[in-house]
Amino acid sequence: MPRLRLDLPASLPFRTQIPVRITDVNYGGHLGNDAVLSLVHEARLQFLASMGYSETNIEGAAVIMADAQIVYRSEGHYGDLLDVAVGFGEISGVSFEIFTLLSRSDSGQEVARVKTTLVCYDYALRKPLPVPAPLRSRPT
Repeated sequence: MPRLRLDLPASLPFRTQIPVRITDVNYGGHLGNDAVLSLVHEARLQFLASMGYSETNIEGAAVIMADAQIVYRSEGHYGDLLDVAVGFGEISGVSFEIFTLLSRSDSGQEVARVKTTLVCYDYALRKPLPVPAPLRSRPT
C-alpha cells in the first residue's frame, strides 16, 4: 500500500521552536501521534498571534478544524527541540489550510509534515462563515 504524500507550499514564513515534553512521548519512547497535533496546535496559535489573530477572532470569525493530515518522517524524542515552520495553503470560500513542518533542531531531520483545514465559524449561530477578506488577500 502506498504511503500518504504531503507536499508543502513553497513558503512557510512563520518560525518557532517547541521542545518535546515528557508528556508528548508514548509507550514506544517517541513523540506520540496525539502529541503531534498538540504541538501543531501550539504552533498554529503562535502563527495566528503573530498576525494579531486568535482561533476565536480572525477578523471577527472563529475557526473550527475540519480535518488534519499527518505524514510522519522520523521519530522525535523527549528533550528534542523542534524547529517548526508554519504557513498558509489554499484559501477557499469558508476554509483555509495551514501547513506545518516539524524538524529536529540539532540535525534538521524532518519529524512530521502536517496540513490542517480550518473552517471560519460562528459558534453562536453554529454555522460556517466566509473567510474574511483580509485573510483571503494574504499571500499563500
